[in-house]
Amino acid sequence: MKFPFAFLTRWVALLALAPLLSFAQLPPAPEIAARNYLVMDLTSGQILAAKDIDAPIEPASLTKLMTSYVVFDALRAKKITLDQRFSVSELAWKMPGSRMFIDPKMQVPVDDLLKGMIVQSGNDASMALAEGVGGSAENFVRMMNDQAKALGLAGTSYKNPEGLTEAGHHTTARDLAVLSKHLVQDFPEYMHYFGIKQYRYEGTPKANANNRNVLLFRDPTVDGLKTGHTAAAGYCLVATAKREFPQLGERRVVAVVLGADSDNIRANETQKLLNWGYSAFDDVKLFDAGQAVATPQLWKGAQNTLKIGRSQATVVTVPAGSAGKITTQIVRPDPLVAPYAKGQEVGVLQVMLGEQKLAELPLVALEAVEQAGLLGRAWDALRLWIK
Repeated sequence: MKFPFAFLTRWVALLALAPLLSFAQLPPAPEIAARNYLVMDLTSGQILAAKDIDAPIEPASLTKLMTSYVVFDALRAKKITLDQRFSVSELAWKMPGSRMFIDPKMQVPVDDLLKGMIVQSGNDASMALAEGVGGSAENFVRMMNDQAKALGLAGTSYKNPEGLTEAGHHTTARDLAVLSKHLVQDFPEYMHYFGIKQYRYEGTPKANANNRNVLLFRDPTVDGLKTGHTAAAGYCLVATAKREFPQLGERRVVAVVLGADSDNIRANETQKLLNWGYSAFDDVKLFDAGQAVATPQLWKGAQNTLKIGRSQATVVTVPAGSAGKITTQIVRPDPLVAPYAKGQEVGVLQVMLGEQKLAELPLVALEAVEQAGLLGRAWDALRLWIK
């Protein structure tokens, strides 16, 4: 399939590019019985449907997604290991709400604490991990908030690692989707924890073994992520699924449902959003990772062209059946003047369906190009002046 390009010959001022881009006019989303919701194609990073996604909400145990991220980061950095055993403090032991049922007589491996936190939604496991990684709950919460800033979660503020109601502890549906995307992309080696259906630590109640995410039992393509519930938050679920498609390969979608009235409703509404995201839209790969989208003229450089593209595959999500109708155009400065560093942003690729902009993706230099010598720069300066 060929995608026509319209090269714009003057610089267009650009707003800061958010990693998630919304469609203006799309197939109508199903009715969802929840206060807030969002469905996003993680393969392209585009939001397909949303309601009040920037409204502050209480995250309840969805907080444990960030607790997981910080622990995974500590594991990746080899600050801790999975078989390392953490003590269980009096504070962790006495945590109210959902529990793993560990106590101060135990020394629990990090691997089991992760399972207790994610599968059983254990507040005691969350606190034990926070104290073990951060040295104290207070320091760990600072780590959580620092990570939230690093990921651009502008609507998020953490006050604890487990998600119990506390003033100033809030997030948004958008931020939960962004965090989920980073968990999937940054820590694929730890994603299996979110798909564990049953777990209990030796000596703890057998009745506490089932994962609260019932979609893991209903839909074999669902492999995460986390449930949450408090009286103020209602019933919440962030779920992700991956399904295989011909010629594209794996496609992953995440749904965020917040403030539902029951466990069953949150599961049904989340499943509805996931199925709709897959059936109402197609993913189209426009370019491979590292493939040049364009090779425009470069001035005052050691070479006279610059390859621009993306380091990852360029995938866009389009309404089902409309792949053959999309066009692309590049918005970039003109002229391009050396030097350029590899990875330096050059412009954006806009994906259009008729007059509707579906996505706007940053383009970078795929190679480094140094300045030309003095004579080369002088010659190009003269040519530009004449031009």
